[in-house]
Amino acid sequence: MIKVLFVCTGNICRSPTADGIFKTMVSKAGMDDAIKVDSCGLSGYHAGEQADPRSREMAASRGYDLSLIRSRKITSSDYSEFDYILAMDDGHLADMQNQCPSQYRDKLELFLDYHPNRKGQSVPDPYYGGANGFKSVFDMIEETSGALLIHIREKHGI
Repeated sequence: MIKVLFVCTGNICRSPTADGIFKTMVSKAGMDDAIKVDSCGLSGYHAGEQADPRSREMAASRGYDLSLIRSRKITSSDYSEFDYILAMDDGHLADMQNQCPSQYRDKLELFLDYHPNRKGQSVPDPYYGGANGFKSVFDMIEETSGALLIHIREKHGI
């Protein structure tokens, strides 16, 4: 089983959106038994909370359900357990590189490195912006999730 973890600051906007979108894509592809999907935050400030209402609303408007996702803080065991640990921005990536045991650092990547035109870029944080910020972030995450699924299928032959 391939395990994918999406990471942002508080696990209420970007990473749960990626979690919900990617999990739905995996399910629609009939790959629930082959790919496990989760998300977390570098901070535990929102632990146990649902995704931001604006994220849930945007997801629902496009047929995705984030209602079962609850915020959690990254744990040391996440670095060994997951095969893909995908940071939503370069600050998250730097923080994880500092926390992660050296033998697992090759698992850490920027999520947008899987987007065909956004390699090296960060997913902007929509939290302090308006609804339009959530829409553009959602579009970005949806496009990248599709490309990530193709990559995993090709690389792992599933």
